[in-house]
Amino acid sequence: MTGGMTSHTEAARQQRLLAALAALAGSEGGFETRGLAAYRANAAAAAERALAAACPTVQQLLGEATFAAVARRLWQAAPPTRGDLAQWGDGLPAWLSQDPALADEPFLADVARVDLAVHRAEMATDAVLDPARLARLGDTDAARVHLHLAPGAALLFSDHPVATIWQAHRSAAPDRFAPVRAAIATGQGEPAFVWRQGGRGQVAALTPDQAVFTVAVLAGGSLADALDAAPSMEFEPWLLQALSLQWLSDVEIR
Repeated sequence: MTGGMTSHTEAARQQRLLAALAALAGSEGGFETRGLAAYRANAAAAAERALAAACPTVQQLLGEATFAAVARRLWQAAPPTRGDLAQWGDGLPAWLSQDPALADEPFLADVARVDLAVHRAEMATDAVLDPARLARLGDTDAARVHLHLAPGAALLFSDHPVATIWQAHRSAAPDRFAPVRAAIATGQGEPAFVWRQGGRGQVAALTPDQAVFTVAVLAGGSLADALDAAPSMEFEPWLLQALSLQWLSDVEIR
């Protein structure tokens, strides 16, 4: 089965499978209990593994046992509707935010959003920036220039330091969580920018001006519009950073 299968088709497939199992139960005593239990257990385990692959930071924060329990409850409440389990899990942030047992960790839902955005970015296609099109930045009115960020790029706003949390879980520093503690102590959130670099998803915390600029770019505004939205941001340092980290995929002239 592929990710292109529609929700309707997948739901119909599951109904046919369950009907077949039920029919067999009528001719083989006890099959329904064993067969359906095995089917559901295997499906839930597969969903759990897929969710762990998509949201590894959340799994580390919760611990494997708690995460497994959350994944199975989510599967029961909102089972996959596509054949490709890699596409499942969008309901996790809302589920985490509504779980009273996790109220002491209010950042979990937003960390899940970041994890899922990274997962989607890693499934995006690569794009190579044409140097000739980049060169047009030097001779074209900014009102005609439209920057395109790399496929899979996303910006998420949070009341919590989610970019710092995500980075800490991938750091090898001796006190890798010190930046997290410091960020939480300030009580300020972070705009988390997600993109794909070298086939791997990356996350960075943007400054407020960079975030406003990025929102304008993602909305399809011109370079002039984006610069007007963030007048105190210096474009040249941003451009050098964007090029070195592979944020840009195209420079379009209209």
